[in-house]
Order: sequence, then structure tokens, then C-alpha cells
Amino acid sequence: MKLSTITLSFIMIALVQLSCKQEVKPKRTTSMDKESVFNEDIRNLYFLTLDSAAFYIKQMDTSKLLEENKANFLKSRKWYKHAEPMIIAYDNENYLSMNAPNLLKVEIDDYMDIKTLKPKSYQVLEELLYGEETISNKELDIVLKYLQARIPYIRKNHILYSQRDRHHLKMIRDAIVNIATKGITGFDSPMLSNSLNEAIYNYESIEKVLAIYEEAFADPSLFSAWIMEIESTIEDLKAEEFDTFDRYEFIKKHTHTQLTLINETATDWKIQLNTSRPLDPTAENIFSKKFFNMKMFSLKGSPEITEERIALGKKLFNDNSLSKGSMSCATCHVKEKAFTDGYKKAIGQNGVELQRNSPTLTYAVYQKSFFYDGRADGLEDQIVKVVNNENEFHLDLNTIEKRIKENPYYKTAFDSLYNGAMTNRNVRHAIATYIRSLAPFDSKFDRNMQGIENSLTHEEKLGFNLFMGKAACATCHFPPAFNGTVPPKYVETEFENLGVPKNASFSNPILDDDPGMYYPYKVEEKRNFFKTATVRNIELTGPYMHNGVYETLEEVVEFYNVGGGQGMGLDVPFQTLPPDSLNLTETESKAIIAFMKTLTDRELEQGSD
Repeated sequence: MKLSTITLSFIMIALVQLSCKQEVKPKRTTSMDKESVFNEDIRNLYFLTLDSAAFYIKQMDTSKLLEENKANFLKSRKWYKHAEPMIIAYDNENYLSMNAPNLLKVEIDDYMDIKTLKPKSYQVLEELLYGEETISNKELDIVLKYLQARIPYIRKNHILYSQRDRHHLKMIRDAIVNIATKGITGFDSPMLSNSLNEAIYNYESIEKVLAIYEEAFADPSLFSAWIMEIESTIEDLKAEEFDTFDRYEFIKKHTHTQLTLINETATDWKIQLNTSRPLDPTAENIFSKKFFNMKMFSLKGSPEITEERIALGKKLFNDNSLSKGSMSCATCHVKEKAFTDGYKKAIGQNGVELQRNSPTLTYAVYQKSFFYDGRADGLEDQIVKVVNNENEFHLDLNTIEKRIKENPYYKTAFDSLYNGAMTNRNVRHAIATYIRSLAPFDSKFDRNMQGIENSLTHEEKLGFNLFMGKAACATCHFPPAFNGTVPPKYVETEFENLGVPKNASFSNPILDDDPGMYYPYKVEEKRNFFKTATVRNIELTGPYMHNGVYETLEEVVEFYNVGGGQGMGLDVPFQTLPPDSLNLTETESKAIIAFMKTLTDRELEQGSD
């Protein structure tokens, strides 16, 4: 039937009127104080990734062929990595559990409450499936059952209800930091070195989150810049193999660009990220002094860190009247040696050799535990233990307080800087403030990363890429402090058992008998564990290791290259360092050392006061 022109006109008018009556959804926008209107979409993305990870892990079973289990593992792991940015942000305890290295974890509350926990994580699953040893169906079954129950549990108990837009932006920021400092190092893919692909999965989820927020961008070109940057990042991650990947250029080109985009996005969305976290949310360069939030590495309620308090702390640091004999902090921590002393083991009162090597105080602020065995929880607490040690200051806090009050210079300084409160607490704070200032992030490497210089040699860049990749140094010495404080939260400092010998012989080593963290609880699984030290200023801090066994960096690199104590044939039951050789060539070993030497702070490098 042919419709008349009039009839068609009426139909057109009716359609126009109908479309006008349809509700036009208002554009969703961001808010600083209200719950995010995008929470449901983020939650649905989270559920999709978790459900997919759970689906493939449920396909795994000890009765199935190894190749089938491997295929399902890779698919489940892929979806877990898609979920990872959200798990880190909103369920960090489960992230730490699901992503845990295949190492025993010891939880100690008191002498009667000591738990030894064997991890049941994706990393353990990877080692079981791809390790050289015959697979243990019993162990595999335990890990599978845990993950098969844990992933649905995480989904059911999620907290994605009342998040604000700033929480989602911080989630993106933490994911970017995590990828650069840990994700591309091989930290959580020890057997397959699948880290670059897994970083791609992270970025694909970041891209999806940003797509959810597309309508919220006041400046559409900023959203476009994000998408172009992430697509470029993914292409670069696809371009190379793990061992040849240029991490130096990746961080400079992509990570720092993305941190700048985070700040621009915060401005665009009219929000501010939380400043009460270990990282400064506005820092745009991982290797800048601004990257860490110094307040969060100081005692809560501490006075502000000022140049005047730093100067007071420096004077106290060098004052030998604070000990019973002639020692000061500077006795064992000499500035010209990057605040070490050059001895195998520190020399205390009356020439007594102390138990361990003097660690550098540079960048010590960015640790959560102090002393090699972690017996102090902060710089101020560490000072107390030095004061009380009979082979060090051999004094007490009350006597120190009395001596300070008798000194006219200190009276004037404390009147001005601490409102006249010349307490041992404030004395310790002043010294700790000085120590906190010893982290300038102005080494040759930092200046190149910050774009101030372009002076790194090919060998030095190669060394950094090896450090972060093939040599696996950065899986324990995390950037930017290159110590054991773990990204992206930076709230825990790791301890390792390397099987360090007491002699420097590689052919006839003898295991060092220092018990490390064994005491005071006498936990065998903690024997020979020591804090992971920073490698910053390492050119100046020899001899090396907790006992000063190695005189040169060449020996240190060789020790790691052969697989630590176990690699040399020693019986080290709980060694955390893989015993397999790194297979570093002489050229590669030299490059790693060349890189480490670029981490010398400018002031120490120049030898100025």
C-alpha cells in the first residue's frame, strides 16, 4: 500500500514529537565530596574481571593434563591482572595474598602467637606449573582450592559502594606507579617473565576506567590525550622481549607523562587527591624529591621539618658529648663515606667491634624498619637503642636530656625551634630530622630521569635496564629509593635471606652464623634474614653486606649472579634469593655496576661540605 504525502507528514511529526518527549539523560559529572556517579560502572568492570579470573581458575584440576592447566592458568592470570588495579586500590590485603611471592610468611604477635604461613598465590601456581621439579598435585590442589574460593569471596565482599571520584583517580595513579616500579621488573612473574604482557592487561583496565569517565571530562582533548598515551604505551610494551625491554625510556616517556596527565585530570575533574599517604599525589616524576610524602615517614604529630631543625639535628648528630665516651652518631656514619664508616663491622666504644656493618643513613627515612634485624620501628626508636647500647653511646635518655640543658647553644636553639621543650623526645626528633634530610634525589641518574641532564652513557642505561629486568635486582631493591620498601603503597620494608657467607671465597664459602631476625622470638624461619638495604650511594658504602664480607661491587654482583649461598652449595633452607644463576655476562655485570655508581648523590660525589 502506498502512503500519501499527508500521511507521511503526520508520521514524521509524530516521530519528532515522540523523540522530544523522551527523557534526555543529563551529563554525569565528577565531584570532590559526593559519592561517584560512576561507581556502578566501575563495580561492573570489577565484577567482569573477577568473574572471568574465577571462571578459568575453576577449570583447573589436578586430574587434568598439565598443558590444559597451564592454558587455563594463563587465562585466569590475565583476568586477574585486569582486576589488579582495582584490587590494589580497594582490597589491598587480598592483593598481597593473591600476589604473594612463593616465600614463607611469619606473623608474630608475641612469644605464644607465632604463625608460619605458606602462600597460596598466583606466583606459587606459576612456579608449580612451570618449575623444573615434578609437579606436586597435593600442593597444586591446595593453591587451586584457595584461589577458587578466594576470588568469589573478594567479589562478594567488595567495598565499591561509596567511593569518590578522587579514589578512582588515585587507583589509576597507583596502578601506573606499580607498573613502573614493580610490574615491569618480573617481581610477580618469576618463571615466565610475562611482566610486559601483564602490564598491558593493567593498562587495558585503566583505559576502560577512563572510558567510563569520558563524559566527565570538561576538556575532551584531555581524554583523547589519555587514550593516545595508553595506546602508545601498550604498543611499546608489545614491541620487545622481557630481557631487552628499555625500562629507562619507558619510565621517562610513559610513566612520567601519565603522572602529569593525572594532575591535569584532577584539575579537569575539580578534585584533589588525598595527601595523607606515603606518596605525594601531585608528583610527576618518580625520581624527584617530591615523589614521597615526607610527613608520612615521620612520627605522627612531629614538628614540621625546617632548615633550622635540620641544622640543629646535624649539630647533635656530630656531638660526642651525647655518649659516655667519645662517640657521636658521626663516628659510625661518616658523611664522606655516605654515612657509613668503611669498616667491615662498626667500631664502638673503646675500639670494640660491633656485630654488623654500619649501614648508610642516606635515604634511611624511606624505610619502615631499622637496623639489619628490624628491631626498631622508626628513626627515633633507632636512636634510643643506640643510646642504650653499652658498646655504643652507653648512656640513657635522661642523662642526654640533662647534658643538652647544660649547653647554652642548645638552650637557645630549643627555645626557638621547640618552644623551649628540651626533652629527649625533641632531641631525637631533631637528629631524625637531619637524617630525613639525607635524601636529595640529585644523583646523576636522578638528574637524567628528571630531564635536567642527558648525560647517561649507553652502559649506564643498559645497567639500569638489567637491574630492573634480567638481573632481577629491582624485585628486592625497589625504585626510587632502591631499598626494600615495597611499592605502590610503600608501607612495608622487606627482609631477605641471601645465604651470605662469612668469607669472600666463591669456591669454599662458609655460611655466616649471624642469626639475623631469629631473635628475640627464636623463629627458625627467620634465621639469617636481614633488611634489604638501599643501593643508593653504594659506590661509597663498602665493604658490603651486613657483615662487610665483600670489599668490591664486582664481588657483590658475582654473589647474586651465582645464586647466593644456595647457588654456591651452602645449606640455606629458607633462602629467598633464587639459587639459579642469572647468567650475566662480564659486560652485563660491568653495566650494572656502572649504573649503580650513577646513584651517588651530587654533594657526596663532589665531596663538598
